[in-house]
Amino acid sequence: MLGEYLACHEVLLARRDRLDALIAEQAHDRRWAALVGRLRRMRGIDTLTAVGPIAEIGDFTAFAHPKQPASFLGLVPTESSSGEKRRQGSITKAGSTHARRLVVEAAHHYRHRPAIGDALARRQHQQDPRVIEIAWRAQRRLHQRWQVLAGQRRKPTGVVAIACARELAAFCWEAATLI
Repeated sequence: MLGEYLACHEVLLARRDRLDALIAEQAHDRRWAALVGRLRRMRGIDTLTAVGPIAEIGDFTAFAHPKQPASFLGLVPTESSSGEKRRQGSITKAGSTHARRLVVEAAHHYRHRPAIGDALARRQHQQDPRVIEIAWRAQRRLHQRWQVLAGQRRKPTGVVAIACARELAAFCWEAATLI
Protein backbone atom coordinates (compact mmCIF):
# COMPACT_ATOMS: atom_id res chain seq x y z
CA MET A 1 0.00 0.00 0.00
CA LEU A 2 2.82 2.38 0.87
CA GLY A 3 4.40 1.63 -2.50
CA GLU A 4 1.16 2.62 -4.26
CA TYR A 5 1.00 5.90 -2.36
CA LEU A 6 4.63 6.67 -3.16
CA ALA A 7 4.04 5.91 -6.86
CA CYS A 8 1.03 8.26 -6.90
CA HIS A 9 3.12 10.90 -5.20
CA GLU A 10 5.83 10.58 -7.85
CA VAL A 11 3.25 10.90 -10.64
CA LEU A 12 1.88 14.09 -9.07
CA LEU A 13 5.37 15.53 -8.66
CA ALA A 14 6.14 14.81 -12.31
CA ARG A 15 2.86 16.45 -13.36
CA ARG A 16 3.62 19.51 -11.26
CA ASP A 17 7.08 19.83 -12.79
CA ARG A 18 5.64 19.47 -16.30
CA LEU A 19 3.02 22.16 -15.62
CA ASP A 20 5.64 24.48 -14.10
CA ALA A 21 7.73 24.09 -17.25
CA LEU A 22 4.72 24.93 -19.44
CA ILE A 23 3.96 28.02 -17.36
CA ALA A 24 7.59 29.14 -17.55
CA GLU A 25 7.50 28.62 -21.32
CA GLN A 26 4.37 30.77 -21.65
CA ALA A 27 5.90 33.43 -19.38
CA HIS A 28 8.73 33.85 -21.90
CA ASP A 29 6.27 34.47 -24.75
CA ARG A 30 6.90 37.96 -26.14
CA ARG A 31 3.34 39.05 -25.29
CA TRP A 32 3.82 38.41 -21.58
CA ALA A 33 7.57 38.42 -20.94
CA ALA A 34 7.93 42.13 -20.11
CA LEU A 35 4.94 42.16 -17.76
CA VAL A 36 5.95 38.92 -16.02
CA GLY A 37 9.48 40.30 -15.71
CA ARG A 38 8.25 43.48 -14.04
CA LEU A 39 6.10 41.66 -11.52
CA ARG A 40 8.92 39.20 -10.71
CA ARG A 41 10.94 42.13 -9.34
CA MET A 42 8.57 42.28 -6.37
CA ARG A 43 9.28 40.35 -3.20
CA GLY A 44 7.22 37.16 -2.98
CA ILE A 45 6.37 37.14 -6.69
CA ASP A 46 8.11 34.72 -9.03
CA THR A 47 6.98 33.29 -12.36
CA LEU A 48 3.92 31.34 -11.17
CA THR A 49 2.73 34.13 -8.88
CA ALA A 50 3.11 36.66 -11.70
CA VAL A 51 1.42 34.56 -14.39
CA GLY A 52 -1.72 33.84 -12.32
CA PRO A 53 -2.92 37.45 -11.86
CA ILE A 54 -1.79 38.35 -15.39
CA ALA A 55 -3.91 35.52 -16.79
CA GLU A 56 -6.94 36.70 -14.82
CA ILE A 57 -6.49 40.46 -15.17
CA GLY A 58 -4.99 40.54 -18.64
CA ASP A 59 -4.35 44.19 -19.39
CA PHE A 60 -3.43 46.18 -16.26
CA THR A 61 -3.82 49.42 -18.22
CA ALA A 62 -7.58 48.77 -18.31
CA PHE A 63 -7.60 50.02 -14.72
CA ALA A 64 -7.46 53.79 -14.32
CA HIS A 65 -6.50 53.75 -10.64
CA PRO A 66 -4.20 51.52 -8.54
CA LYS A 67 -7.07 50.53 -6.21
CA GLN A 68 -9.05 48.93 -9.02
CA PRO A 69 -6.98 45.71 -9.39
CA ALA A 70 -7.53 44.99 -5.68
CA SER A 71 -11.27 45.46 -6.19
CA PHE A 72 -11.19 43.24 -9.28
CA LEU A 73 -9.48 40.50 -7.25
CA GLY A 74 -12.01 40.81 -4.41
CA LEU A 75 -9.54 42.17 -1.85
CA VAL A 76 -11.69 45.12 -0.76
CA PRO A 77 -14.10 45.05 2.20
CA THR A 78 -17.84 44.82 1.77
CA GLU A 79 -19.80 47.79 3.00
CA SER A 80 -23.29 48.27 4.40
CA SER A 81 -24.19 51.92 4.71
CA SER A 82 -27.42 53.46 5.86
CA GLY A 83 -27.73 57.13 6.70
CA GLU A 84 -24.76 58.06 8.84
CA LYS A 85 -23.95 54.46 9.74
CA ARG A 86 -21.14 52.78 7.84
CA ARG A 87 -20.18 49.16 8.44
CA GLN A 88 -17.38 47.37 6.67
CA GLY A 89 -17.35 43.59 6.60
CA SER A 90 -15.19 40.84 5.17
CA ILE A 91 -13.66 41.06 1.70
CA THR A 92 -15.95 40.80 -1.32
CA LYS A 93 -14.15 37.78 -2.81
CA ALA A 94 -15.15 38.93 -6.27
CA GLY A 95 -13.00 37.87 -9.17
CA SER A 96 -10.62 34.97 -9.44
CA THR A 97 -10.05 32.86 -6.33
CA HIS A 98 -6.77 31.59 -7.78
CA ALA A 99 -5.33 35.03 -8.51
CA ARG A 100 -6.47 36.35 -5.11
CA ARG A 101 -4.81 33.41 -3.34
CA LEU A 102 -1.54 34.03 -5.19
CA VAL A 103 -1.46 37.71 -4.26
CA VAL A 104 -2.30 36.94 -0.61
CA GLU A 105 0.45 34.31 -0.47
CA ALA A 106 2.90 36.84 -1.90
CA ALA A 107 1.81 39.38 0.73
CA HIS A 108 2.95 37.03 3.50
CA HIS A 109 6.55 37.68 2.45
CA TYR A 110 6.28 41.27 3.64
CA ARG A 111 6.14 40.30 7.30
CA HIS A 112 9.94 40.02 7.12
CA ARG A 113 12.21 43.06 7.24
CA PRO A 114 12.90 44.76 3.91
CA ALA A 115 15.88 43.07 2.31
CA ILE A 116 17.06 41.83 -1.04
CA GLY A 117 17.90 38.15 -0.81
CA ASP A 118 19.90 36.16 -3.35
CA ALA A 119 16.90 35.01 -5.40
CA LEU A 120 15.38 38.50 -5.56
CA ALA A 121 18.76 40.00 -6.42
CA ARG A 122 19.06 37.58 -9.36
CA ARG A 123 15.57 38.51 -10.57
CA GLN A 124 16.38 42.23 -10.29
CA HIS A 125 19.85 42.06 -11.85
CA GLN A 126 20.24 44.54 -14.74
CA GLN A 127 16.55 45.43 -14.81
CA ASP A 128 14.70 48.72 -15.13
CA PRO A 129 15.65 50.79 -12.06
CA ARG A 130 12.16 52.32 -11.95
CA VAL A 131 10.59 48.91 -11.37
CA ILE A 132 13.22 48.05 -8.76
CA GLU A 133 12.45 51.34 -6.99
CA ILE A 134 8.73 50.47 -6.96
CA ALA A 135 9.58 47.02 -5.56
CA TRP A 136 11.73 48.56 -2.82
CA ARG A 137 8.98 51.07 -1.90
CA ALA A 138 6.56 48.13 -1.72
CA GLN A 139 8.88 46.25 0.62
CA ARG A 140 9.25 49.19 2.99
CA ARG A 141 5.58 50.18 2.93
CA LEU A 142 4.12 46.69 3.25
CA HIS A 143 6.52 45.62 6.00
CA GLN A 144 5.63 48.77 7.93
CA ARG A 145 1.93 48.07 7.36
CA TRP A 146 2.38 44.47 8.56
CA GLN A 147 4.15 45.67 11.72
CA VAL A 148 1.49 48.24 12.56
CA LEU A 149 -1.46 45.93 11.97
CA ALA A 150 -0.01 42.78 13.54
CA GLY A 151 2.20 44.30 16.22
CA GLN A 152 0.54 47.47 17.42
CA ARG A 153 -3.10 46.82 16.53
CA ARG A 154 -3.00 43.03 17.20
CA LYS A 155 -4.94 42.10 14.07
CA PRO A 156 -5.10 38.40 13.08
CA THR A 157 -2.53 37.27 10.51
CA GLY A 158 -5.18 36.63 7.87
CA VAL A 159 -6.56 40.16 8.16
CA VAL A 160 -3.06 41.61 7.96
CA ALA A 161 -2.21 39.49 4.90
CA ILE A 162 -5.38 40.64 3.09
CA ALA A 163 -4.62 44.30 3.86
CA CYS A 164 -1.06 43.91 2.56
CA ALA A 165 -2.30 41.99 -0.50
CA ARG A 166 -4.66 44.86 -1.31
CA GLU A 167 -1.73 47.29 -1.31
CA LEU A 168 0.52 44.81 -3.13
CA ALA A 169 -2.03 44.69 -5.96
CA ALA A 170 -1.71 48.48 -6.23
CA PHE A 171 2.10 48.25 -6.39
CA CYS A 172 1.78 45.55 -9.07
CA TRP A 173 -0.49 47.87 -11.06
CA GLU A 174 2.10 50.63 -10.77
CA ALA A 175 4.90 48.37 -12.00
CA ALA A 176 2.76 46.87 -14.78
CA THR A 177 1.58 50.21 -16.16
CA LEU A 178 5.01 51.82 -16.15
CA ILE A 179 5.76 53.25 -19.58
